[in-house]
Amino acid sequence: MRDVIIIGAGAGGAVVAKELAAHGLDVLVLEGGPRHAHPEQQWSRLENDANNPLSGYFRVGPEDRTKPAFYREFPQNGLLWQVSGVGGTTQHYFGNNPRAYPGVFAGYNGPDRGMYDVRHRFPFSYDDFVPYYEWVEATLPVHTAPMGTKEEVYFRGCETLGIPVQTTKTTLGPSYRPQENAILPPGGKAGLTTDPKQLSYPTSTGCTFCGHCFQGCVSPVRAPRNLVAKRSADNSYIPMALTAHAWSPSGKAITLVSDAMVTKVRTANGAARGVTWRENATGDVRSEDAKVVVMCGGAVETPRLWFNSELPNPNDWVGRGFTDHYLDWTFGLFDHDVGSSRGQVSAARTDYPGYGMIMNVGLMPGIEAFAMTFSDSGIRGHYTNGRGMEGPWDGPTGRLVGPELKAAMGHGIDRILNVVSIVDDDVTPDNRVTLSAMPADEQGAVPKVRFLNRGRTKRSVRNREFLARKATELLHGAGARKVHRMDWPALPLHVHSTMRMGQSETDSVVDASGEARAVKRLFIADNSALPNAVGGPNPTITTQALATRTSEHIMRRYFGGDPWVRTEAPVVSTDDRISHGLIELGL
Repeated sequence: MRDVIIIGAGAGGAVVAKELAAHGLDVLVLEGGPRHAHPEQQWSRLENDANNPLSGYFRVGPEDRTKPAFYREFPQNGLLWQVSGVGGTTQHYFGNNPRAYPGVFAGYNGPDRGMYDVRHRFPFSYDDFVPYYEWVEATLPVHTAPMGTKEEVYFRGCETLGIPVQTTKTTLGPSYRPQENAILPPGGKAGLTTDPKQLSYPTSTGCTFCGHCFQGCVSPVRAPRNLVAKRSADNSYIPMALTAHAWSPSGKAITLVSDAMVTKVRTANGAARGVTWRENATGDVRSEDAKVVVMCGGAVETPRLWFNSELPNPNDWVGRGFTDHYLDWTFGLFDHDVGSSRGQVSAARTDYPGYGMIMNVGLMPGIEAFAMTFSDSGIRGHYTNGRGMEGPWDGPTGRLVGPELKAAMGHGIDRILNVVSIVDDDVTPDNRVTLSAMPADEQGAVPKVRFLNRGRTKRSVRNREFLARKATELLHGAGARKVHRMDWPALPLHVHSTMRMGQSETDSVVDASGEARAVKRLFIADNSALPNAVGGPNPTITTQALATRTSEHIMRRYFGGDPWVRTEAPVVSTDDRISHGLIELGL
C-alpha cells in the first residue's frame, strides 16, 4: 500500500508530489497524458504541430499521436483549450504568477469589498495565505519579468490611464507593473545576442527571448531539464519530486507513471482506499491502494472521474461553478515595430481589483491569426449574431476575414500589440461539467462542458466591458492607429472552481483543508478546488500555493507531520538549491 496516490501531474499534482515526497512519504503519481522527457527532440515549435487540439503535442490525449485526442463534449460556440501530460497546461502557459486579489478571501473589509463575488470567497484570509505564496515564489522561483520593446509601448499606454505603478506583490488598487513570472532571468549571453551558437547552456542561462512560450520552453539549448527557463511544472516541481531522495528523511522519490488514465477512485467505509487505472498504450488495467488519494486532473477531468467513480454528491455541487475569466481580446495596429514576436510572451500587466486585469501578449503568426478570427459577434461587415458591439474601438466587434484580415496580418506581426482581458468571473452553478450522453471512451463516460457566454452574471458582463474599454484606451494612448475588439466566445484557458473549496457545505465540494466533504482521505488540489476566479489574475500560483497548503494538511491529518510553511519565505542558498531545483540534476 502506498502512502499517497496523486491523480494528475499538472500544476497542482506536481506540487503535492514534491512536498509529500520531500517529507518522506511513498508517493505514486499517475498522469493520463505523455511525459515529454526530451522536449528538444520531441517538440518542433511549429504552431500547428504544437497546438492543434486534435493532433498537436500539446493536446488532451494519449502519448501516441496517431490515436485520437480524448473527447470532451463542448456544445456551445467556443474552444476548451487545455494540455495533458506531465506538467499539464503549464507546459504552454506564459509563466505569469501574480497573486490573487485580497478581496476574494474571507475577512476582507476593504472599501471595494462589494465589488467581488462575495458569496464565494476563500474560507481563510489573504494574510493567512501569504506564507504559501512566498513558499511557491521562492521554490519556482518567481522573478520580475525583463522588459522589451512591446512592454515599453504597453507602458506608454498605461501612463495615459491615470493609475500608478505597482511596487508590491499584493495588489492594493488599480495599477500597472511588469509581470511577476516563473521564468528564469537571462544570464550569460542570453538577451545580448541572436547567435544560436551562443544561446546554449552554459554560455547562456535563463530566458533567451525566443518568443515561443506557447509552443513549450526548451531554452537555453542543452540546459538540464530543471534549468530550462520557463518554470512549468515539468521543469520545476517534477524534477524536485523525482530527486526527493536527495533530501527526504526516507530517501524516497516519487514513482511517476505517465500515459495512464485513472478510471476509478475506489472507496471503503466512506473513505478513499485506492485507484484503478488503464495504460493507454497497452490497455492493461491496474489497481493500487493508498492511505490518501489526491485528485489533480483539472477542472474537467476531476469532476468527470468523480462521476465515473460513482462517488457521493450530496449537495449537487460536483462539476458546478465553472469559471474561466471570460476572456476577451483587443489589439492595436501600429505604424512602427512594437516587438510583438520577441521576448517573453507576456511581461506587462494592468490590475483593476474588482474587475480583473489586462495584460500584453505577443504571439507567433498562426495563433495571432486565430485570435483575430475568433468571435461571438459574427464576421465584421457581414453579420453580428445580434452582438457586434460598438465602443471606443474602431468599428463593431467581430472576426476579421478576407481583405481586412490580410491587411492586419500583412501589416506585420511586429506591428501588432495585443491586450487580453482576464475577467473576475462569477461562480455560476449552471456553468458546469457533467457526463455526456455521447458514446463512452476507454476511460468511461466522457465529460460534457456547458459554458455559455450569454448566461453570465451582470457583474461578469460589467467587468468584461470595463476591461475592454480600458484595453482600448491603453492601445490608443500607446499610439495605435487602429484598434479592434474581438468579443471572444467561450475560450476556457484559465479554468477553475468545478470542485470548489468553500465556507458553506451547501455550495462546495471540499473543506478548507482541501479534503472532500463527502469522502474522507480524498483531497482535491488542482484548479477545480479554487473557490472563485481569484479576482482575475492568472490562477497558477494560487493553485500551487493552495496545493502546498493542502499538502501540509495531509501531512498533519494523516501522517503526523508538522507544518513546514512558516511565516518567512524559504531562502534559496548554495546549500539548499537542490530542494528548489536550481542546480544541475541531470534530468
